[in-house]
Amino acid sequence: MPAEPSPTTGSSAFHSGDAPRRLAQTALRSVPWEIGVAKPDPAVVVDGVTRTFGGLTAVSVDHLEIQRGGITGLIGPNGAGKTTLFNLLTGFDQPDTGTWSFDGRQLGKLSPHQVARLGVVRTFQLTKALSRLTVLQNMLLGAQGQRGEGFFRALVPGVWRGQEKANTERAMDLLARFKLDAKKDDFAGTLSGGQRKLLEMARALMSDPKVVMLDEPMAGVNPALTQSLLGHVKDLREQGMTVIFVEHDMDVVRDISDWVVVMAAGRVIAEGPPESISQNRAVVDAYLGAHHDAPLTVEEEDQVLAEAEREIAREENLDGEVFSSDVPPQERTEK
Repeated sequence: MPAEPSPTTGSSAFHSGDAPRRLAQTALRSVPWEIGVAKPDPAVVVDGVTRTFGGLTAVSVDHLEIQRGGITGLIGPNGAGKTTLFNLLTGFDQPDTGTWSFDGRQLGKLSPHQVARLGVVRTFQLTKALSRLTVLQNMLLGAQGQRGEGFFRALVPGVWRGQEKANTERAMDLLARFKLDAKKDDFAGTLSGGQRKLLEMARALMSDPKVVMLDEPMAGVNPALTQSLLGHVKDLREQGMTVIFVEHDMDVVRDISDWVVVMAAGRVIAEGPPESISQNRAVVDAYLGAHHDAPLTVEEEDQVLAEAEREIAREENLDGEVFSSDVPPQERTEK
């Protein structure tokens, strides 16, 4: 596929107080709009990762780099392999081939909790809140390195009580930020779908991650909470985190993304800033089908008509053969 034209070097408009976004977009401004292009400061690097299920290739990514400190949108039609790629990068699944790394450290063969301890956390399209624990208890589960988890240390409150107090204060700060502090004593199972999304994002931040991977954070969220979620995703970048998110709403993608990666049939078919994606023919074809709205040329019209005439003639010949073989001669004469 021919490469897309390189982005212009003209100045871009930024809002005041948007320094992290300015830094991310400035770093990516001179990057060509090409598949597998090298980034100035990649946090995550994927090489030759494939995953098959039976005869179906779910993921086949030759090379992909995720820019540090920016928001990368991962888009594509249903079945493109986006969630499978998330599962591979976070240890919830293992690939058939390939390697991937975070900050130069290989993540292959690591379990999900080991990946999370290194600073790469994720949320799920279907939220994983523990419904029979309170909202606050769900938050405390996300804290790392809790001293009271050992059997003998749990018997000595002086060892872990100070840390638990600090964790609780941090959890309450995050709940207040996500406007869930009033729900701290409610069971997580009583929250709405949008509130569960907020809880899962807040819980992910309890581990002070460096990379946050969000799988369709806006899916099933009512409009009243969508803008709140968008603000929180942008705020992750403000805090210096690297964000990768899966989303189908292109308005959302254009609003918050610094870079967009497009997948189809398990492969990366395009990369570039949000404004380049709608111009990419391969992306339009992947979503809507090739030549979905292109008028036919005279030659193409002639070809379609010729094929239709051949099909009609073939069907007439078949009808004649059936008629001559199945109908008695006397009836054929009468007809």
